[in-house]
Amino acid sequence: MSDYSLEIAGLTKKFGKLTALDNVSLTVDKGEVFGYIGPNGAGKTTTIRILLGIVKATGGNAKVFGMDAWKHAVEIHKKIAYVPGDVNLWPNLTGGEVVDLFVNLRGKVDKSRRDSLIERFELDPTKKCRTYSKGNRQKVALVAAFASDAELYILDEPTSGLDPLMGHVFKECVLEQKNNGKGVLLSSHIMSEVEQLCDKVGIIRSGKLVDFGTLDDLRHLTRVTMRVETERPIEGLEGTEGVHNIAEHLGGITFMVDSAQVGKVVELVTKFGVQKFESMPPSLEDVFMLHYQD
Repeated sequence: MSDYSLEIAGLTKKFGKLTALDNVSLTVDKGEVFGYIGPNGAGKTTTIRILLGIVKATGGNAKVFGMDAWKHAVEIHKKIAYVPGDVNLWPNLTGGEVVDLFVNLRGKVDKSRRDSLIERFELDPTKKCRTYSKGNRQKVALVAAFASDAELYILDEPTSGLDPLMGHVFKECVLEQKNNGKGVLLSSHIMSEVEQLCDKVGIIRSGKLVDFGTLDDLRHLTRVTMRVETERPIEGLEGTEGVHNIAEHLGGITFMVDSAQVGKVVELVTKFGVQKFESMPPSLEDVFMLHYQD
């Protein structure tokens, strides 16, 4: 059995002349939350469909628990739970009936866990699915997924339509699964969500994986924002290697520094009598935009 929940190597998918995925390689360890980010059309959902055995790759390979995603899709689906970003349900079934249907497919049901999740997500399981809003349809899928005894959770924009309170409940559920040693692949547009939950992040652009690693790894390649107030005006900052976007603010200045030059810049500003110093690491959104700026 593989040590990885997911293992993708040289994955390529072409639709006619369009290359949706171009030589993508990544791994997700067991008990790890992996964030997969990129704009619409970047290749996230195509990757997920290949992992689910819905679409066959043109080249490379995708393995789930060491098994080929296309050849062993039936076995793989016994161990995974999937939540899409736009959930479609049977209109004449109630939400509770849909949850029970999916959970019963696995052969064993933890009723207390199911009931607890319904309460936490504030879902009314007696209503027909045709009456549900988008957010409530999403809740049904999330309850069904987290009530299942899965080894891997594949979540494609899972909080689409949820309010902030339910988004918080979702984060709690993801961390609970992580603490239980389960793997999670989270595709999301919400940077703060990925930043709070994920151990590693992959950024995909036009079908290519342009960055991959821990948040610390990715931040190392970007700039730190500094806000400084000093006794005397700082001289020599302009033109210093690695310093960008210098701007004055009330009582001091704000600027950005390349991570590799932080020590040198701190040494420079301390010569002018530092009264106040703030340093803010780049957010995941900063890292993301670095790859998507023209």
